[in-house]
Amino acid sequence: MADPQDVIAALGAEGGEIDRLVADLDEEQWGLPTPAPGWTIAHQVAHLAATFKMAGTAAAAPDAFRAIVSRIGGDFDGAVQTALLPYLAEPPDRLYALWQAERAVAEKALAEVPAGELVPWLVRPIPAPVLAAAGMMELFGHGQDIADALGVDRPRTDRLRPLVEFAVRVWDFGYQARKLPTPEKEFRFEITAPSGALWAYGPVDATDRVSGPAEDFCLLVTRRRHPDDLAVTATGADAQAWLEIAQAYRGPAGSGRTPGQFAKR
Repeated sequence: MADPQDVIAALGAEGGEIDRLVADLDEEQWGLPTPAPGWTIAHQVAHLAATFKMAGTAAAAPDAFRAIVSRIGGDFDGAVQTALLPYLAEPPDRLYALWQAERAVAEKALAEVPAGELVPWLVRPIPAPVLAAAGMMELFGHGQDIADALGVDRPRTDRLRPLVEFAVRVWDFGYQARKLPTPEKEFRFEITAPSGALWAYGPVDATDRVSGPAEDFCLLVTRRRHPDDLAVTATGADAQAWLEIAQAYRGPAGSGRTPGQFAKR
């Protein structure tokens, strides 16, 4: 598993990649539509700012976060959608500055959580490195939407490992989102890193297996590409069905992407 401090460092580095994508955009480009229906680049950055604001609050002020959760009940997704509205009301330069500020606060707060201490979150408290990995998932997914809107490719590194491990940890989210029974047997995941290293998880003798490049796996679990457009493969009926419902986030799955929407990798 990735070192906890490496996860925090990776979160900062991936946040920096978002900065580089949007730092020099003009006002018209901030309004470009992204593959997420109804969302512009500004929406994507506002969502990230709102999400990181909540993560920073959870890590630095747990009681304040618990009070927020008690007010919103179980509708975290709705709360985030509401929370992004003030950010959207700002002009692009101010939105960019707010995003950077929320990111800096969250990264610092997560890094300062003592080892082994849990941070309050949606359903249950979780370790700070796991929350940071969830942040990596947010950065990857929404960053991909921004990159797709701009028509650019992003460099991939082994910093994807915390996201891969997070997706394996929450492999059952897709079933939960659709109120489907989760298979009792464990899957074997064999994911090839950008460096060529093999990241393997789950029983070696598992009959259901998922394998493929780390970038494609992350595109799959963030639902930024349709399985048909990826080089992720599965062995076993349950694993094959999982490819269609895989997601590394709670709540509604969303429409995802359609087959052929993006060139097959």
